[in-house]
Amino acid sequence: MSKLNPGTIDAATEMLGGRRVLFVMAASAEYGAHLKARIRPLMTGVGPIEAALATGVALQTLTMAGDKPELVVSLGSAGSRTLDQGHVYQASSVSWRDIDASPLGFVKGVTPFLDHPVDTPLPTPIPSVPTARLSTGSDIVTGLGYHRVDADMVDMETFAVLRACQRFALPLVALRGISDGAADLHHYDDWTTLLHVVDERLADAVDRLAVAIEAKLL
Repeated sequence: MSKLNPGTIDAATEMLGGRRVLFVMAASAEYGAHLKARIRPLMTGVGPIEAALATGVALQTLTMAGDKPELVVSLGSAGSRTLDQGHVYQASSVSWRDIDASPLGFVKGVTPFLDHPVDTPLPTPIPSVPTARLSTGSDIVTGLGYHRVDADMVDMETFAVLRACQRFALPLVALRGISDGAADLHHYDDWTTLLHVVDERLADAVDRLAVAIEAKLL
């Protein structure tokens, strides 16, 4: 298992459908028995800063070692008030809900002086896995907080992983299992209750991704 140790980045590519892939996850609680039987992800830590830092360092290290991936896959849990709880979705786009420079005339959701849209499209190569729009931010969204999010599901890492991938001209596929959102969050178990279901369904999505890659759908 790849892991994040203080001061070090432990990452390795894996072969999936004949292509070199770097899998990226945030938290060990999301990495259950079904995924452990299939992949060894880079564990970045939680939130956009940790995700961007760990992914960027890992991609630079792998590139210098001659093991640059051909694809990065970000996977883990997400919250949603509207999507089916426990089910897995491909992110059709990702946005960054934290950035708001609109007082200076910039469009909300766009980083000043960078040429990126509010919603950045992502590849969705798995025909049998439904798609949904994803919003990344540094906060855990619950209850009425969903009303201010213009997306189907929320996480804390994917946009940051995307920015690292863009620096290395790499495609990103994002797979997210809905762990919470139907009810308000009050304690840690509200997030973890469905993680074993998400783990099994994410593992199945990884298998389906391998088939899609072999079929040249990506």
